[in-house]
Amino acid sequence: MQELIESFLNYLTVERGLSSNTIVSYRQDLLSYTDFLKRQGIESLSSSRKEEVVNFMVQLKDKGMSVSSICRHLAAIKAFYRFLVKERFLQVDPTILVESPKMWKKIPDALSLDEVEALLAQPNTRELQGIRDKAILETMYATGMRVSEVAGLKMDSVNLDAGFLRCVGKGNKERVIPLGRKAIASIQRYCLNSRALLLKGKSSEYLFVSRLGKKMSRQIIWKMIKRYARQAGIRKAIRPHILRHSFATHLLERGADLRSVQEMLGHANISTTQIYTHINKDRLKAIHRMYHPRP
Repeated sequence: MQELIESFLNYLTVERGLSSNTIVSYRQDLLSYTDFLKRQGIESLSSSRKEEVVNFMVQLKDKGMSVSSICRHLAAIKAFYRFLVKERFLQVDPTILVESPKMWKKIPDALSLDEVEALLAQPNTRELQGIRDKAILETMYATGMRVSEVAGLKMDSVNLDAGFLRCVGKGNKERVIPLGRKAIASIQRYCLNSRALLLKGKSSEYLFVSRLGKKMSRQIIWKMIKRYARQAGIRKAIRPHILRHSFATHLLERGADLRSVQEMLGHANISTTQIYTHINKDRLKAIHRMYHPRP
């Protein structure tokens, strides 16, 4: 293996003209990979398979290596195998079907129903800002909107009588999302009892406004969610999209079809929405383990 690595590095230096720093990185990455193969009892590269490459990447991930560093290792391994096939040291390249770690999908965190209820109960609706915050949280959970989309929501985009709102998302793409009864009631209460007092005689095209009568920023809404989650005693990592993830997860758990959820979330590709089906599968596994006589 060492001789093949040196032949490959010589090729990169002479024919490709790569820098010495790149050569050093390639050597370290490939030696790390071949050491892994040897620990698996594989003494020849001709015996290596796709599974070994994938297992090597998983090991790097388990060690806490960043995705960018794992990508660099894989790029070196792929280039190495392409060279070996081109020079006829090998007949088959086992990395052809190995996807980049950039394609790995992290299953998003979601709140349980009880946690959502606890979060939504936190705003003090005896105060102007509490009434507003309650309306924001209810809207986010009812629609699955991104924090930035809620911040940019305009008055003329909301039709409470019809129970829909118009959302402008990524790429300036517009979508129409239904509102639930509780979200409608919260927005109505905010518009009747809080919004005008927060504006203090000013005007704004935006639905949700700050105590200074200005459009609320994404950062302010995010900090508000985090504060209420802490007050609710939620110990999960709270990220800006936590209510969006919970919205999608809870819909799919209750039988909503993937295409409808995709449309409401504004995903261009359904594969992005499919991430949430993994959460559903984990729940099914847990139920199976709990109730099946032979788990």
